[in-house]
Amino acid sequence: MKITQLVSNFLNSNTFIVEKDDEVLIIDCGCEVETVKQIVGDKKVLGLLLTHGHFDHAINCNDYAKCFDCKIYASDKIEQTLTNTEAFYSGSGLKIDDLSAFKFIKQDGILKLGGFEIGCYSFPGHCPCCEGYVIEDNLFAGDFLFAKSFGRVDLVNSSKTDMLQSFEKMKKIEFDKVYSGHGEGSTKDEQLRNLKLYKRFLTR
Repeated sequence: MKITQLVSNFLNSNTFIVEKDDEVLIIDCGCEVETVKQIVGDKKVLGLLLTHGHFDHAINCNDYAKCFDCKIYASDKIEQTLTNTEAFYSGSGLKIDDLSAFKFIKQDGILKLGGFEIGCYSFPGHCPCCEGYVIEDNLFAGDFLFAKSFGRVDLVNSSKTDMLQSFEKMKKIEFDKVYSGHGEGSTKDEQLRNLKLYKRFLTR
């Protein structure tokens, strides 16, 4: 399996292209469609997975769905973020109302797309619609976890309580590498070592 990380012009958010054989998954869509097309080439895109609904990760979702003729997979709580200009955080009044290409994830479980088995896990805290995806030993965490930090909890619909619960949930899930929504990656062991500091910050 090959993972390519692209950095967008929207707050330097990451877009990931996951390839296996001739099949592709795309995780988040801040990057320009044309840039992603150059990497995907003739491979079949099985789906776009959104880690959450903030503009820097979701702004191009319908363009991706149209370009690659694929569905968009996301938490069933994402509508309240995408369709609310304040919660979407584009800074220019943008929002996304067309959800016709979406397939909503209603509970934790395994999503099978082509040759991929994707573990889907809700990690609210940064926002209610944060969804993590485990593919093989890799967690695509969006803005839930960063290399040495975690997603902001002072935004619209953020919750410190939910974030603390998400930390506990993360501990029980099997994975090794963490691919974050911004910056470089980390490992589960590194994240577990940082949890005490994270919790101290959230409960001070």
